[in-house]
Amino acid sequence: MLMGLCLLVYTIGPRQVRLSLKQQETGLKNPLGKLTDRPTLRWIFQNFQGIHLRPIQDNKKISNLTDERRNILRFFPKPCQEYYLLS
Repeated sequence: MLMGLCLLVYTIGPRQVRLSLKQQETGLKNPLGKLTDRPTLRWIFQNFQGIHLRPIQDNKKISNLTDERRNILRFFPKPCQEYYLLS
């Protein structure tokens, strides 16, 4: 059951990004620097490994959120963008 759920998430994640890329007729750079409209979820997860949430007094601050990562987040749903304090 758990494995089925994991596979479902691993399938739906890239599909959501690919549909959004297709609608906007653009692509993302892959690890080799080439533009692609079919990024893998593994590559996207690896790209986001260095991002950290740092609570400073009463505020939350996201560190290491580069322009490239912000660009990738544009293709994710609103809740994902809110998680990274973009909305």
